Amino acid sequence: MGAPRWARLCLLLLTAVTLWVLLCGHDRDAQAFPKPSLLQQESLLLVPGGMSRNAWSHGLSRESSMDRGKPSKYSSEPGKAKPTKEQASSCPQSLTSIVKADPRFGKLFRFHIPVLMWARHFTQETRDRLKERSVPYGWQGLSNTAIASTLHLLNDSANSWLFDKARFPEGCVRCAVVGNGGILNGSRQGKEIDAHDFVFRLNGAVIKGFEDDVGTKTSFYGFTVNTMKNSLIAYGEYGFTQIPQSKDLRYIFIPSDIRDYVMLKSAILGSRVQEGYDKGDDPRTYFGPEASAKKFKLLHSDFIHYLTLRFLRSEIINTQYGYLYMPSTGALMLLTALHTCDQVRAFRATFLQCLVICWPA
Repeated sequence: MGAPRWARLCLLLLTAVTLWVLLCGHDRDAQAFPKPSLLQQESLLLVPGGMSRNAWSHGLSRESSMDRGKPSKYSSEPGKAKPTKEQASSCPQSLTSIVKADPRFGKLFRFHIPVLMWARHFTQETRDRLKERSVPYGWQGLSNTAIASTLHLLNDSANSWLFDKARFPEGCVRCAVVGNGGILNGSRQGKEIDAHDFVFRLNGAVIKGFEDDVGTKTSFYGFTVNTMKNSLIAYGEYGFTQIPQSKDLRYIFIPSDIRDYVMLKSAILGSRVQEGYDKGDDPRTYFGPEASAKKFKLLHSDFIHYLTLRFLRSEIINTQYGYLYMPSTGALMLLTALHTCDQVRAFRATFLQCLVICWPA
């Protein structure tokens, strides 16, 4: 039997909102951060207008035609990525199982594509495929030595998944994705956010002074080196002078440029950056003194490619300016959670609304 009617409805709303987040946030390295004191909290489930059944069908058929047409660095079939062994979940109502059972969304989501990249993915087949795509979808024009020396350090099984589902033998893994929009100011959602098993934050994640509204727990912090550094500069006046640090926190690098690979390598080794734009930087300033490969994760280029191809709706992707378009950092963290956790709640601000989506209800 398929999922219950309420589950299908909730799934439809969830996916529609997810696409809205992607459509509103496809900037490469920028993220709006409205002043918290100027915004009021609104509890509103936002569903994009005009997202009809025909629109969904058009999106799926468009991708199918792209796959069959002339190959490009954006339209090659993402299903060719070598899958990582999927961890079994004991959750009776996991998002993954319900999506797979749905005839429409089961075709949209591809859970076999690895979310994270680690040492075992650095094969000749992977190199041949990714060198044909520019970053963040591949390694075109990047130093093979720099890529290899970084990935070889991600050699622990902990680098292949976000968390070990074996730690949750009798329950569902519950995750919260917290955006940085000041619209959460006054929401009093802090305790509810912290009650989740894992909490995702990103870029300028201001916490101090807003604990009652945004919580204090951070399990995963997602960023590109560029967005991280820009956030420290732009959001310093709001109290963001240091990215989150704790013993159990894990960092998710988004490979938008060669500098992300170079910084990741130095962070694992606990040494200063030896080359490139960030030469001389001490990663311990950002990530703390603990230098361990287990502390760092790297989003797979195939995963970013798949998310862009399936969820980002823009004809510009297939033009000479396509490299400018990719899901925003917030959208990448949301989709990472949706492909990994059993249940996901997203606390996210769009331009005017506070977005709170819940799965299952």
